[in-house]
Amino acid sequence: MLTTSSCPSGARRLERTLYAYVALEDFVLLYPVYALLFASHGLNTAEISSLFALWSLTGLLLEVPSGVWADVVSRRLMMVVGPLLSAAGFALWVLVPSYAAFAAGFVLWGIGGSLRSGAMEALVHDELDRLGASSRYARVMGRAAAVSMAATATATAAAAPVFALGGHGLLGAASVGACVLCALVGAMLPEHRADVRQSEASGYAATLRAGLAEVRGSREVRRALLLSVVLTSVWGALDEYVPLLAAATGVADSTVPLLVLVVWVGVTAGSLLVGPSERLLARAPRALGAAVAAAAVALAVGALSGSPAGFVLVGAGFLVFQLADVLADARLQESITGPSRATVTSLAGLGTSLATLLVYGSYAALSGLSAHASHGTAFALLAIPYLVVALILSGPRRRPVKEAAASPPRAGATSRPSGSGARPPAPPS
Repeated sequence: MLTTSSCPSGARRLERTLYAYVALEDFVLLYPVYALLFASHGLNTAEISSLFALWSLTGLLLEVPSGVWADVVSRRLMMVVGPLLSAAGFALWVLVPSYAAFAAGFVLWGIGGSLRSGAMEALVHDELDRLGASSRYARVMGRAAAVSMAATATATAAAAPVFALGGHGLLGAASVGACVLCALVGAMLPEHRADVRQSEASGYAATLRAGLAEVRGSREVRRALLLSVVLTSVWGALDEYVPLLAAATGVADSTVPLLVLVVWVGVTAGSLLVGPSERLLARAPRALGAAVAAAAVALAVGALSGSPAGFVLVGAGFLVFQLADVLADARLQESITGPSRATVTSLAGLGTSLATLLVYGSYAALSGLSAHASHGTAFALLAIPYLVVALILSGPRRRPVKEAAASPPRAGATSRPSGSGARPPAPPS
């Protein structure tokens, strides 16, 4: 594994550009107030909910097609166009506020997010691999996630004074500006793909078939993809209910954000601990399974406690889930050997979106089982899938073919080129 001192200068430039990109992408001052913008222009709860549904549907429909486009054309291009479409959507909201404009804005925002999804992970992994620094992928993406959360928190804090100064118009202008800057930074990302000409020649259908064939034909890819979907979808859906869990402890409404903050401190810490965790897991590969099991128990106990103090345990559980989430993406990227990397990553994204909807439905069903069913009970029951994941993570892991190929050939054996640069086995996240 590379140390910081041995990191190629090209990898450091890539990392700095990526961090700037994700920071600008999430520095959207409209985030905390756009529902209020809709309500101030006469939309009722049902109409606002329909906008959210339209947004989600757009992302579901375009998740995989956008990944294929990224493989066929250019991953960097997708990362440039995506923020520009989001900027256009936010501009519509503040320039011509109406239900139609809000709907169009959500469609544009959904398309923009889909274009980036899959393309970013594929570009970063392949560029690090080209520089001989693929072992840095997990920690780079972990730090990027932490930067993204910090940018969102900063935008949320800045929204109030900016709104007081210039209302929704100024918030919209700042959000559009951040997206345009994000696109400019995206254009500075490197992309050196020897297989892009082959993808362009083979076309969309052939690239999609290649991605599907890799998932069907590789047990390692399927396993990593499914683990990534389960790990990401459950805690990602539960996150939406954390404020309700906090309110159920009986604290004042003004205290709820503080309890939510405890959980998000855990999530941010999980992102930053990816690097040290990789070093630990290189020595004890099955330790992640034990950590996920402990996190599931901590989540259940903290949620069932009904006490504000229990949020320390909930935050600890989310810390491990975020850490495992990033490592799962790293294992998925490591297991992909073909040219359709963004396509396979987008298939994982589609699976995560569908599984998240299933968790939402399960939460609603659990809450409706009894008039006395609590949010704590729902959290505890939905922590059970992580115990199953922990058992899988604790089992033996097969060595990827491309990793074995990176080892020196035996005497008399035929040497063949390896895929990604060699890296120690990383457990899924």
